[in-house]
Amino acid sequence: MTAIMTIQNIASNLVTTLWTPIFVAIFLSIVTYALWPRNKAAFDEAARMPLREE
Repeated sequence: MTAIMTIQNIASNLVTTLWTPIFVAIFLSIVTYALWPRNKAAFDEAARMPLREE
């Protein structure tokens, strides 16, 4: 039983110390890309796409 708890603790520590910062960095990268001023025109065009009549 102690070996199982140790493996679970190691896995939990790995997820906490390794994957959490990676996912936070990915999230911040996506938000930065979405809010970057250079991309505003493309996002505005995409927002108007459903309203266009072709």
